Amino acid sequence: MSVLKDVISLKFKTMKSDGILLHREGQNGDHITLELIKGKLSLLINLGDTKTHPSNAQINITLGSLLDDQHWHSVLIEHFNNQVNFTVDKHTHHFHTKGEFNYLDLDYELSFGGIPVPGKSGTLSSRNFHGCFENIYYNGVNIIDLARRHKSQIYFVGNMSFSCIESQVVPVTFLSSSSYLALPGTSGQDEVFISFQFRTWNKEGLLLSSKLHQTSGGFLLFLSDGKIKVSLHRQGKALTDIIA
Repeated sequence: MSVLKDVISLKFKTMKSDGILLHREGQNGDHITLELIKGKLSLLINLGDTKTHPSNAQINITLGSLLDDQHWHSVLIEHFNNQVNFTVDKHTHHFHTKGEFNYLDLDYELSFGGIPVPGKSGTLSSRNFHGCFENIYYNGVNIIDLARRHKSQIYFVGNMSFSCIESQVVPVTFLSSSSYLALPGTSGQDEVFISFQFRTWNKEGLLLSSKLHQTSGGFLLFLSDGKIKVSLHRQGKALTDIIA
């Protein structure tokens, strides 16, 4: 429907740093996309026909950070005439668009969690959202309630459930500078694969050290001035430092 004011609100949580939360697109390439990119939320408003709208072809506003922390985050998008309010966790960005934005040629379809027809916009990412939504409202309409009651105006793509399963992550905290975990090495292997997540307020600290039996050497993974460094060494050879 053509309405004077568009209001979209939702809450989400995820451990994935990238994914499309919201997408709406028109026949001529006009589209509005809300996408999580490297843990930040980006609102992209694109007027597809740059010849018709050369002065205001694209608007891209980014809010928030570290939003992939498996906590609930709230989003509110309000569009009234050429005024747009974009709010993430109570932080609001107000901006005005040129008059063309009033006449965005949008399909009467809104998708949450992905893009219905991948590649329709040409340049858009196809990374679908992986996580939980709650309280999705479009102009006062409870979208999740419509979906739960399988109303005809809603359709599903892929696997979904009306629950939010908590991931079973068990963290470990080192309470003093003398605390550490030690694991037995696997002799005879010339490859090692290690992955973990960490967080700290300290800019310095040893994260990992290992001896490599085959080369009579080893490596260190450590924080130095807030940057991650890898130090490789072999017997009789100087250290090689790599900064990530």
